[in-house]
Amino acid sequence: MRRAHSPERADMSVQLWCLSFRVPYAGLVLDGVKTVESRWRPLLAPLENQTLAIHIAWRDWEGEEWRAVLSGMLGMNETQIQELLDSGERFGRGVVAGLVDVGRTWQCPASLPEAELRDLQRSAVIIGLQEKHLTYLSNPRWLKEPLKTQGSRDLWTIEIPAELLP
Repeated sequence: MRRAHSPERADMSVQLWCLSFRVPYAGLVLDGVKTVESRWRPLLAPLENQTLAIHIAWRDWEGEEWRAVLSGMLGMNETQIQELLDSGERFGRGVVAGLVDVGRTWQCPASLPEAELRDLQRSAVIIGLQEKHLTYLSNPRWLKEPLKTQGSRDLWTIEIPAELLP
């Protein structure tokens, strides 16, 4: 995998790797609620210590387990959940909305102590992490304005105008 260069404001634009997230996960990442990404393969491993652009997909995540994590493990009420969802949709869909820094990727073991698994599920805002590849995400930030673009199934590179950078 080739490396996208680091963001530098001196350029007219920056080229970054981009990944599309379904709703509500894109907003949960950019609002700092979701700090662990889970995938069946180590997609983000080559991007460790790089910045990733977050694209908000048109489609919703199938399933409501995220809602159970927010209301149960994170103790949010329905009003708080709705405010979080509204925040995540501030730029609409089909846009690159923000940036996040990519950390270490590891494979979650099939068996973990219950407390450790619960902490990971809370950080990933999803249940059923065993044997998935988990990646730490940090330093989420929204762009100043959304960048309308079509998403893709895997990683792709995107040029982000410097004036949109936070």
